[in-house]
Amino acid sequence: MSPAGSAIAISAAVTGVVALLGALVLLTVSRRRAAWAALAAPLVVVISLAAGVAAATRAMAIGIHDYRTLIFVLLAGAPMAVLVGAAVARRIFVQERAAAAERAERDRAASVEADRRELIRWLGHDLRTPLSGIRVLAESLREQESGATPAAAALDGILRESDRLDDMVADIAELSRLQGEMSATVRREAVHLADLVSDAAACVRPLAEAARVELTPGALTDVRVTVDTAALTRAVTNLLRNAVQHTPPGGRVLISVQSPAQVLVADGCGGVPEADLAHVFEPGWRADAARTSGIAGMGLGLAITREIARSHGGDVDAANLPDGSGCVFTLRLPAA
Repeated sequence: MSPAGSAIAISAAVTGVVALLGALVLLTVSRRRAAWAALAAPLVVVISLAAGVAAATRAMAIGIHDYRTLIFVLLAGAPMAVLVGAAVARRIFVQERAAAAERAERDRAASVEADRRELIRWLGHDLRTPLSGIRVLAESLREQESGATPAAAALDGILRESDRLDDMVADIAELSRLQGEMSATVRREAVHLADLVSDAAACVRPLAEAARVELTPGALTDVRVTVDTAALTRAVTNLLRNAVQHTPPGGRVLISVQSPAQVLVADGCGGVPEADLAHVFEPGWRADAARTSGIAGMGLGLAITREIARSHGGDVDAANLPDGSGCVFTLRLPAA
């Protein structure tokens, strides 16, 4: 091999060995602090090249003065390498700090949410105990009252209000559970959506008859879906209850099933201002007092429906009917 070829081979070998050792050091450092590794990376490149050139020039037996000059020229690039590494390291450091702050915030939010759900669970349990006691006492006293006496009317009111409070507690607990539940945990089975809707309508029909609202089935397309039957039945029931409660006596609520997998509930509420449509699924939101006077509950039914729909990979929305007579709620689900 010629002297020039030998020098090139020596330079390549030394450069490779030094670069490999530097890379191993950088990998070790990067596991703890990526910014420090980024700072040192350009220096490893400069040192590897300097070592290779130094080995090659020594093999070529050049003068010691020229040899030192060449090394100093190569090392003169070290400050620039440090500046480049510092710029990259600073960028990585800023990103790491932002990522750490984001992780800490997510962990804190998750902890707060878990504590909130646990608190609601315990409150629901503790509230039901005195509510049950109130109901038992009221029923005992009511059995002792006969006829339409003021005391009997008051006791009937206590029983109604205790039932209402119990429903509120159940809605709060259910909404909290759904907000913390991943869709993968939902128990699913294949069902005909029209059959599920018919069952929900049967549950709401006594309420509609008492309110003198006609509950009318529309087109019930045969669509199969894979869902948690109990949860989705509750979601559709909530839509129907909401429609009946906001439809005046003599009005009509129309329910239908359409492809690919949609449940439509149209009421006769007279419409909702467009600005308010975006809020109807918010927990506790109510429209103006005139429309909601006398309606029991805390306004959680539609919020629960939305959470159930989303836990199944679907959603629900509301829109005004073209003729302004009411609203239509559309519950969308993935088809089986």
